[in-house]
Amino acid sequence: MVIKVISATTTGLDIHKISVEVDVTNSLPQIIIVGLGDTAISEAKERIKLAIKNSGFEFPKTKVVINLAPANLKKEGAIYDLAMAAGILAKEKIINNIPDDTAFLGELSLDGSIRPVNGVLPIVSGLKESGIKKVIVPFDNLKEASFVEEIETLGAKNLNEVVLHLNDNMPLEKLKQNVDDFLNVEFNFEIDFKDIKGQFQAKRALEIAAAGAHNVLMSGSPGSGKTMLAKAFCSILPPLTKNEAIELTKIYSIAGLIDSKTPLINKRPFRSPHHSASSVGITGGGTMIKPGEITLSHRGVLFLDEMPEFQRSVLEVLRQPLEENFVTISRAQNTVKYPANFILIGAMNPCPCGFLGDRQKRCICSDFQIQRYKSKLSGPLLDRIDLHITVPRLTDDELLNVKKDGEASFDIRKRVIKARQIQLKRYAKDNIYTNSELTPKLINKYCQIDEQTKQMLKNAVNKFNLSARSYDRILKISRTIADLEESADISPNHAAQALMFRSLS
Repeated sequence: MVIKVISATTTGLDIHKISVEVDVTNSLPQIIIVGLGDTAISEAKERIKLAIKNSGFEFPKTKVVINLAPANLKKEGAIYDLAMAAGILAKEKIINNIPDDTAFLGELSLDGSIRPVNGVLPIVSGLKESGIKKVIVPFDNLKEASFVEEIETLGAKNLNEVVLHLNDNMPLEKLKQNVDDFLNVEFNFEIDFKDIKGQFQAKRALEIAAAGAHNVLMSGSPGSGKTMLAKAFCSILPPLTKNEAIELTKIYSIAGLIDSKTPLINKRPFRSPHHSASSVGITGGGTMIKPGEITLSHRGVLFLDEMPEFQRSVLEVLRQPLEENFVTISRAQNTVKYPANFILIGAMNPCPCGFLGDRQKRCICSDFQIQRYKSKLSGPLLDRIDLHITVPRLTDDELLNVKKDGEASFDIRKRVIKARQIQLKRYAKDNIYTNSELTPKLINKYCQIDEQTKQMLKNAVNKFNLSARSYDRILKISRTIADLEESADISPNHAAQALMFRSLS
């Protein structure tokens, strides 16, 4: 009789239940694993054989055939080790019974201990949806798996514990944790807005960006505070919701970036890749497709410092994710779709030397050098960035004023949270969270303007030669400014403020 053991794998954030089928035949002793596995699965033969022997059990002296079904799905990694070992031990009657509603995840060491694996949270969540009632995971993954409700998660340290548990001789450790307990915490941010001198217009723009999840491009002289403003931005963002925290944790689990001590991502990510990053590093991919920076910054911030120094090809791959809030990675073997709903904050100098328009230092760049530098950011990319702001050099009075009289991040964040709550209530039936996610159809529904505002925007379209996308983004920003002022209608003042932040386009 063929023994069947349930395991699972991920393709992006999609979960596939895998049936590990084990049988033996009277032939020379060997292990054959079929089912379109990679090198790590092929190498599992030696790991399983020695793990079983070093756990005190006898390995079959016959031919062992293991099939990972469905056979047409590419299998990667060592996550099936525990399931394959359990199937072999059940076939040899060492394990009395393997329940049909129990799944097994884990990599085996040669001494029989069970090592942690990536993607446990999304896998356990997906197995629950498919009707599995119990999952045995590596002990180091137990905290992560325990956030999934309505499924029993058990942590095992070694193969012996699994055998004893399945033979009803020893219970495995259980754990259940509440996501809300990890979200209701206060964070100490490295930089507070009150620590940043001057730059009141830039702070206002970032407040609008935080309230509506809008993208921002800052241009200014070296040392004007662009990087400091970007790093302080997270301090005014609203806290993660429960669904956002689970979604982020799934992404980081697949990427192998979960800390076993704090297994839930409870803080909005801030990713700042170096300008030497490749397009694969930004969008994701590789031999074993992994999330890139735009997915790791999902529901958070992607900060590109010295933005024109990035390769043009790297910047251009941002265009589709900025528009659609997801990225599709296509390879010969499969296609993976990852979420990528992030706030882009870019920082750049106005010219190669950095002092174009500076109050104190003279720019030494030629017109050709300035044009070539600015052309590194294409028009279509700039069109997708909502707020374009200039961050000037601080005046002597601003620089020497050591008194911290700026508004604190805590006070700004309260206004941002209130504006986000207005948006959540407004879009409850539209499956979006923020103004930046408005589609053209929803813009027509929620961004109604009066005749005076229409005339103002008509003049702006003609004067600045705005594209249809730029016009829609101005309406979205106007809607956010109105939300910050708790106004149900978009006024000419709101639209004028929105236009003010398109100065670089």
